[in-house]
Amino acid sequence: MVIAQLSVYPLGEGTSLSRFVKKGVQVIKESGYKYEIGGLSTTIEVPDLDALFELIKKVHKAHIEEGAKRVVIDLKVDDRRDKDATIESKRNSVK
Repeated sequence: MVIAQLSVYPLGEGTSLSRFVKKGVQVIKESGYKYEIGGLSTTIEVPDLDALFELIKKVHKAHIEEGAKRVVIDLKVDDRRDKDATIESKRNSVK
């Protein structure tokens, strides 16, 4: 399991970016992968890097289709191989 933290920023599109965020979140929701929306990023569980990058490409495309002329993607990836890790298990480990 791969856990990723994703933030996508269309540049030059004004102060409010909610319409872009909504499009990106809709793509993630439709993927069927587990995800959690945070204040500045979205955390996603995917089976592998190929699935993650396919999903990111779709989110990127949704921003372009919404009218973005420039898109910045901030991505953090946790590909832990020594044990199963999930969003929930990572959160529980610090409680």
